[in-house]
Amino acid sequence: MGIKKTVSVLGLGRMGSALATALVDQGYDVTVWNRTDKPAPAGTTRKTLEEALDSDVVVTCLSTHDVQQPLLTGRIKTLVNLTSGTPEQARATARWAAANGVEYVDGVIMAVPQQIGTPQARILFSGSEDHHVLQVFGEPVYLGEDAGLAALYDLALLGVMWSVFGGYLQALALVGSAGVTPERFTPFATDWLDVVGTFLPEMGEETHSGRYETDVSALDINVSGLRLLTEANGEQGLDTTVPRALHDLFERAQRAGHGAHSIASVIEVIRK
Repeated sequence: MGIKKTVSVLGLGRMGSALATALVDQGYDVTVWNRTDKPAPAGTTRKTLEEALDSDVVVTCLSTHDVQQPLLTGRIKTLVNLTSGTPEQARATARWAAANGVEYVDGVIMAVPQQIGTPQARILFSGSEDHHVLQVFGEPVYLGEDAGLAALYDLALLGVMWSVFGGYLQALALVGSAGVTPERFTPFATDWLDVVGTFLPEMGEETHSGRYETDVSALDINVSGLRLLTEANGEQGLDTTVPRALHDLFERAQRAGHGAHSIASVIEVIRK
């Protein structure tokens, strides 16, 4: 077995500290740096920014790309960026890395800090195919050479999650207005999500092929249903932002001529 590379972790929030701890647990020589005087995880060495950048691999887990960019210099050998951002921010960092002779890996962490270092943590990454230390944090999944792909997948998957959470909270408020408790309602919701999930592969294929003919559930029916959902929430004195936004989006697709088509046809309005 070869000598393990020295690794620096920039950023000691909950996630950055978990990353540093996982590296220590796997026997790496770990340097940490943070803008403020946060405690260094056990087994790590706190150094100045300049000293930290001299490690073989620099892992960044900072609050934003805007915070990160001024810290980067050409003295970095390999940059493993785990700072959340947009695809274009990742691509801009990749261009900077290429211009400065820095190997660049852009990754996103699909896990909470407590899962780091376990099989439950999935690390999506793009750019350089050599994932370096990512296997220490969880299961690395390579998406391609385009450095922006990891951020693209991250935000797309989080969008699904936030939409589910928003819909669930709206549903709890709606049934709660009639005295139904979360404990009573939630099993119905989780069972329903299992059913709904089975429709996604077919829906995805429809969006890819552009063929939206259906004999199951036309958009017209769903627009009517979303209108009823919006009205019901309003009648119960609840905020209607979420159902109204979906109704308005689906109705735009209906007006664009997709009333007899499947729900998947809504993507044509989103794309335009």
